[in-house]
Amino acid sequence: MNQYLADVHDAVAKVIDDNFLGLIHRCLEQGVSPLEIIQEGLGRGLDAVGAKFEEGEYFLADLIIAGDMVTRATGMLSERLSPGEHGVKGKVILATVKGDVHDIGKKVVGIMLAASGYEIIDLGADVPAAKIVGAIRETGARMVGLSVLLTTMVYGIREVVAGLTQAGMRDGVKIAIGGACCSPHLAEEMGVDAFGESAIAAVRIFDGFCASAAG
Repeated sequence: MNQYLADVHDAVAKVIDDNFLGLIHRCLEQGVSPLEIIQEGLGRGLDAVGAKFEEGEYFLADLIIAGDMVTRATGMLSERLSPGEHGVKGKVILATVKGDVHDIGKKVVGIMLAASGYEIIDLGADVPAAKIVGAIRETGARMVGLSVLLTTMVYGIREVVAGLTQAGMRDGVKIAIGGACCSPHLAEEMGVDAFGESAIAAVRIFDGFCASAAG
């Protein structure tokens, strides 16, 4: 990794936003390709942030700032990619289930997934199952992340699963859940594919969904 690319990596890994886009421009001026900046500088830097978050060295605020840095840089670099280099991993629909208005955790997941190369369709909070199923049908998304904080609202997950099943779409859609009341046991009980305890875990889960679809 050359020094200019290393500077980008280190800025993300150390969550240093000062003149961050200037570092991106300097990489480009030195002939580093946009794709290499995204993969080696931004991607590996974000991996380092995720590792430090899971080790307890970084906090949620660090995760949000790093995710925003990468999202801004990726937005700028994507304009310079050739058509064959865009490589969006896939569309992900995010929603907080009906009856639950909590939105912050889902937004953090969206930032991290977008920074990791996913196209995010965020339906917001308090979203009826029918709207989620309709969005899947309209967008062609094959991955869904459902957020629920309150135990009393977990029925919203079941309604989404039932709606997809009734529409004959369940087998073609991967569903992950997350939120304070969620657990691996709840995921199994609700008939979904995965439970994520954090935004970093969500990236791993959706990467796994993509890998299984490709395999």
